[in-house]
Amino acid sequence: METAKESVRTTHDIAAIAHGIRRRALDLTIQKNGCYLSQALSSADILALLYGKLLAIGPSEAPAIPGPFPGVPRPGFHPLGAEYNGPVGPHTDRLLLSAAHYAVAVYAALVEVGRMAPEGLEQFNEDGSSVEMIGGEHSPGMELTTGSFGQALSQAGGIALARRLHGDTGRVFVFMSDGEFEEGQTYEGVQASVHYRLDNITVFVDVNGQQVDGAIEDVMRIEPLAERLTGFGAAVQVVDGHDIEAMERAAAVEHTGKPLFVLCYTDTARGVPLLNERKPYLHYVRFKSAEEKQQFVDFLATM
Repeated sequence: METAKESVRTTHDIAAIAHGIRRRALDLTIQKNGCYLSQALSSADILALLYGKLLAIGPSEAPAIPGPFPGVPRPGFHPLGAEYNGPVGPHTDRLLLSAAHYAVAVYAALVEVGRMAPEGLEQFNEDGSSVEMIGGEHSPGMELTTGSFGQALSQAGGIALARRLHGDTGRVFVFMSDGEFEEGQTYEGVQASVHYRLDNITVFVDVNGQQVDGAIEDVMRIEPLAERLTGFGAAVQVVDGHDIEAMERAAAVEHTGKPLFVLCYTDTARGVPLLNERKPYLHYVRFKSAEEKQQFVDFLATM
C-alpha cells in the first residue's frame, strides 16, 4: 500500500501544499464573506506536513466530490469523513482533528494532496452540505465529531490503547489548538495517555496564541505549556510551526513509553499580512466593508 509517509515529497513540496491551503482558505473567506481564516493560516504548514509526508495512510476511499449531509448518527449510519484518510488497518495511522473549526484547513489540505476535488470546497458552509464550517464525522477528513474542545485527546487515548491491545503498529495523530489547554478535560487526557504509556500517540498543537476573546495570555494564561506537559510525564518538543524540517525532526524523536506533544508556535497572519492590523481579534474573519474586502481580493491575486 502506498502511503503518504512513503512519498518522496520534499520540504519545498510541503511548503507548496501549505501555500495552497492558505490561498484556498483566503479564497473561501472572500467567497463566503467569512471563515476561520487565521486558523488555516497558522496551521497550514502543520497539516501540509501531516498529509503530505508524515501520515502512513492509503488512498482515499471517499467520493472526490463530497455528498450531502447524510443525517444524524443512527443504525446503519455510515459517516464518510474518515474515508478521505484511506482504509483503516493495523499498520495505518489515524488522524483526529480536535479543534473542529479548523475544518477549512483540513478540507484545503485534502484538495492540495489530491484526496478531494476542488469542487468540494464550493460546498463549504452551504445548507445541506457535509463540508461544514465546523466539521463532524460526516465531513471530509474528520474521523470523529469531537464536540467541545479537548475531547479528541481523550478519544485518542481510548483508540491508542485499543490499538496497542490489538497489536497494531499504526499510530494515532491528534491535531489540536492551544486554546484547548484552557479545558480541564485536556489535562485529564494527557494524564491518562501518560499513565497508560501510550507512545503510539503524537499530538501536534497549533500554538497560535489566540482564542475567540482575544489573546490567550490575556484571557486564560496557559504558559509555560511545555513545562506543564513535561510535568505530567509527556515527551515534548517545541518548534517553530512554520519550519517544516524542524517539525519533521520533532515528530521523529524517540519517546518510548510516553505520548509525544509537538508544540508548534505559529503566526495567525502567516502569508496574509493584511490581517496583522486586526490582531488579536482574529478568531473569525468577516470583512467590515466593501473596501476592506477588495483589499483582500487584490492580495489574493498576488498569492
